[in-house]
Amino acid sequence: MRGAITTENTKEDIFRDTIYLIKEIFNNNAIDLTDVISIIFSATKDLNSAYPAEALRYYGITNVPMMCFQEMDVNGSLKKCIRVMVLVDCDKEKMVKHVYLKDAKSLRPDIA
Repeated sequence: MRGAITTENTKEDIFRDTIYLIKEIFNNNAIDLTDVISIIFSATKDLNSAYPAEALRYYGITNVPMMCFQEMDVNGSLKKCIRVMVLVDCDKEKMVKHVYLKDAKSLRPDIA
């Protein structure tokens, strides 16, 4: 499942908003941590005070493989944005709910 959130470029803001985004994804999709295969983050180049994965380690999620990448720098794209893809082992019948928060709602107005 996918999600995104905008934040400010401080370690505290990146930690708070990353944890908030993941909590919303987990809650909206009734995800059990044992079903998470891996988590992939990207962040725009203007967010360089902390890794989003570091926020989840701080929060206590330590047994899930995570990677962080820099988002492509496209003219006119949303700034100060963290995007995430959570890979989960789940029932194919389950309806996935993607989560887009704050200004990141503009990325997917059809589902936000």
